[in-house]
Amino acid sequence: MFENAKSWARRLKLDVVAIYIAGRDPRTPWYAKAIALTVAAYAFSPIDLIPDFIPVLGYLDDLIIIPLGIMLVVKLIPEELMADCRAKARDRLRPRANWVVGALIIATWLIAVVWLTIVFAQWRS
Repeated sequence: MFENAKSWARRLKLDVVAIYIAGRDPRTPWYAKAIALTVAAYAFSPIDLIPDFIPVLGYLDDLIIIPLGIMLVVKLIPEELMADCRAKARDRLRPRANWVVGALIIATWLIAVVWLTIVFAQWRS
């Protein structure tokens, strides 16, 4: 059951990004574009219709409104366009290695080790 929930959440995240991409695509009909951008904005927005601190109802709106909005938008967008947008969304969501950040982290650790070695050597003498 937990794996099904994780899979559903991944598909939901992919579809939110895909409908955002579809909302900016010129091939999308204007009415689908308006709904797509509204649903994507609501999904990405930290502001909800019902605040999350209200027990049960706070999360229930996210579990109902966003999936229903995504289903509506997916039905309004042509299938080939939605497939193209999902492929672009997969590409955007794919983690990429950032070699510059990795090199900075390694350099920071090396500098820290050298500095600690020098401090320890001075302390011992």
